[in-house]
Amino acid sequence: MSRLPWREYALLMRLDKPIGWLLLLWPTWWGLWCAARGMTSIKNLVVFTIGVVLMRSAGCVINDYADRKLDPLVARTKSRPLAAGRVSGREALGLFFVLLTLAFLLVLLTNTLTIQLAFVGAGLAIIYPFMKRYTHMPQLWLGAAFGWSVPMAFAAEAGTLDRVAWMLFLANVLWSTAYDTIYAMVDREDDIKAGARSTAILFGDLDLIAIGIIHGTFLLCMLLVGQRLNLEWPYGLGLLAAIGVIAWQHWLIRNRDREQCFRAFRQSHWVGAALFAGMAAAFSISLSAAP
Repeated sequence: MSRLPWREYALLMRLDKPIGWLLLLWPTWWGLWCAARGMTSIKNLVVFTIGVVLMRSAGCVINDYADRKLDPLVARTKSRPLAAGRVSGREALGLFFVLLTLAFLLVLLTNTLTIQLAFVGAGLAIIYPFMKRYTHMPQLWLGAAFGWSVPMAFAAEAGTLDRVAWMLFLANVLWSTAYDTIYAMVDREDDIKAGARSTAILFGDLDLIAIGIIHGTFLLCMLLVGQRLNLEWPYGLGLLAAIGVIAWQHWLIRNRDREQCFRAFRQSHWVGAALFAGMAAAFSISLSAAP
């Protein structure tokens, strides 16, 4: 090619769709704020905010590379740069390793424990796209890949991992599994025809009940986090707001309509935003009341 297809690279990284990095950003900030028991350091805030965008972009690239023969068979994904042939597999792999390298350079600004955890996170991100070929639960693996930002952020801020870190990690795994199952409901029929697997296919007619149970367990985990950290009343308001968003999502998907399922998925980041807002406000009150 006579020029680098920067626009296609941007589309491949989903830079035009910020919901992906927002879903990764909010839990990362949960980890930073909870580890610091208040406002995190500016350095870690910058490192992990940029790192979220880089790793989400890298995840999208390797996902599309893994699905380059599957995506053309799915209505929603057939126009993606790799699926449509506007970017080659070799270009995609090159872009993926550049993004991964930049993210790792950022991690080098943290501490030894965070660097060690970064290797696990990279492995989770690389393996995830291939899971839909071997298991009906790739959404659970996505939850682990997305959730790994929490212990990394916690380790960078606190230098160690405690029960709160792992409770937040579990909560994020559950939340990611729930919203990605809703996302998978959009493509369920196409995925069945293409031979792909997902929790939406696995749960079948019990999908709404299963998502409800997963959401409920996620909210319980977040309630326990608040109790363990003795968070003030704003966190309770944030939790109630998150419950409201989740209830609205379940109303939207009640008939399993594709467009409504996609609409419900797009609301997911407000759950994370509500919880973070409540958490940050609660810590602010606690810090201001400290002698």
